Amino acid sequence: MFDKVNLVLMIGFASIMLFPFLNIIALSLNDGVDAARGGIYLWPREFSLDSYKVLFQNEDLLKGFGISILRVVVGTVTGVLCTGLLAYIVSVKHFSGRKFMRLLFVFTMFFSGGLIPTYLLFMKLGLSNTFTVYWLPALFSPFFMLLMASYIQNLPDSIFESARMDGCSELRIYFQILIPMSIPVFAAIAVFSAVGHWNSWFDVLIYNPSGEWDTLQVYLRRLLLEVEAIQQVQDLQLAYSKYRNISPITLRAATTVLVTLPIIFVYPFAQKYFVGGITLGSVKE
Repeated sequence: MFDKVNLVLMIGFASIMLFPFLNIIALSLNDGVDAARGGIYLWPREFSLDSYKVLFQNEDLLKGFGISILRVVVGTVTGVLCTGLLAYIVSVKHFSGRKFMRLLFVFTMFFSGGLIPTYLLFMKLGLSNTFTVYWLPALFSPFFMLLMASYIQNLPDSIFESARMDGCSELRIYFQILIPMSIPVFAAIAVFSAVGHWNSWFDVLIYNPSGEWDTLQVYLRRLLLEVEAIQQVQDLQLAYSKYRNISPITLRAATTVLVTLPIIFVYPFAQKYFVGGITLGSVKE
């Protein structure tokens, strides 16, 4: 009886979680004029791909998509490797400054300079209108460092001591011994970091005023704002002929689907590492 009740509750809970995604997909595949009537739940009432056509007709869309992919790859790889190295350093027991370094980085989790000092600093460093501003400030994450350090501290010290006795440098220990042993937590942090880089758009607006390095999210946001401003266009007939089969509702849904799909496709492959890395890192002896 318990198993049956538990199964029913889990199915109901999964249905509640899936409904918003299915509803968004149904709205994005529905005719815009018809969608304004409401009443669309799990299946489009009048099937239409006009919202997706408008998105893909944007000439800058592919450029923004490429920049977003590049940001995710570069930002995730550099961030995970550098944060992992920091976590390893603060976990080495014979390193006298490890407690100070841990407190120093944890301090930045609660206190920061704020948006304006950070902006002025990036301007002084010449990071404005460059791709570097997307990944350089994210090299070290105190929160990710704590998760990785918690995992590393549970690894046997004898392995690292044996490597040092054989003449291995700390960098060689990190890349050839620690990383292969810590794949679960590294994969979990990589998922966190990749999602953060993929969804980020506010820093693009602030530090990329020229628009040269605009990401996919910024282009989609700009297109969505253009559609929502149709009523303010003076030539209403032109606006009607261009967007007669779409509405802000359907375009917003299509934008959400387009931005969410890459993460949905990637997450299942990293799920086992994600769960293992977070749970094993929280176990203490």
